[in-house]
Amino acid sequence: MADILYVYKTSIYANLTNKCPCRCTFCIRNNTDSVGSADTLWHKHDPSMEDIKKAVDDFDFTGYKELVFCGYGEPTSALDNMLETAKYVREKHPNIKLRLNTNGLSDLINKRETPAEFKGLVDIISISLNASDAKAYDEVTRPSFKGVNCFEEMLSFAKRVKEFVPEVMLTVVDIIGEEEIKKSQAVADSVGIHLRVREYV
Repeated sequence: MADILYVYKTSIYANLTNKCPCRCTFCIRNNTDSVGSADTLWHKHDPSMEDIKKAVDDFDFTGYKELVFCGYGEPTSALDNMLETAKYVREKHPNIKLRLNTNGLSDLINKRETPAEFKGLVDIISISLNASDAKAYDEVTRPSFKGVNCFEEMLSFAKRVKEFVPEVMLTVVDIIGEEEIKKSQAVADSVGIHLRVREYV
């Protein structure tokens, strides 16, 4: 059975699903079955809320300041369970910060407007920008949605969700190169959202 909660660096991570509408060229799950303390992050089937609550109850949260929704899938592909988990962790561990790492395509995945649903449940949302324009984004991210400008959808989600979540950032991986990072910075500036350049590991 795959790990639902695992530790990477100084944070707890929640691996709630392996579903994802993207096939990013740099995705770490292409290279290894696990990260951090996890034995494997590949679920035979997505965990139920009962499984998730048991994992939270059994986990020692002592000394940790943050729980991150990020595993071998897009957390908003299991949005209802993700939000329910956030509520449950808030009740059990009110002092821990909750962060969501996402591709920003939650509205497309769930076929509804989702930004307001994160209000009061998530402290930080980190959205993968991945590239500075729609063409490069599609080449890197390879989304499964056809006939949709996923790059614009992701930016629209970022702009709207910052009304409901205290801290929102866009991220790129440093392997895209200096020129692309500069262009990505301009995109982030245009929507008034902080850009974080992540080290590729």
